[in-house]
Amino acid sequence: MEYDQLAQRVRAFRKLKGYTQQELAERLDVSVAVLGSLERGTRKPDPKLLEKISSTLGISYDELTNQ
Repeated sequence: MEYDQLAQRVRAFRKLKGYTQQELAERLDVSVAVLGSLERGTRKPDPKLLEKISSTLGISYDELTNQ
């Protein structure tokens, strides 16, 4: 999966669930800078972080990664 596509999906699901970057970053125990770079597609996604994101957003890992 390309990072740009994943970035768009993370951002879209975050907004769909009503979280700001700050709120989601706090729930994930990461900095806003980490989440922001993931949403811009400039950071290589860590599978463990993606699992945490999907769990926090109440969606499946496959749904988040479009697999």
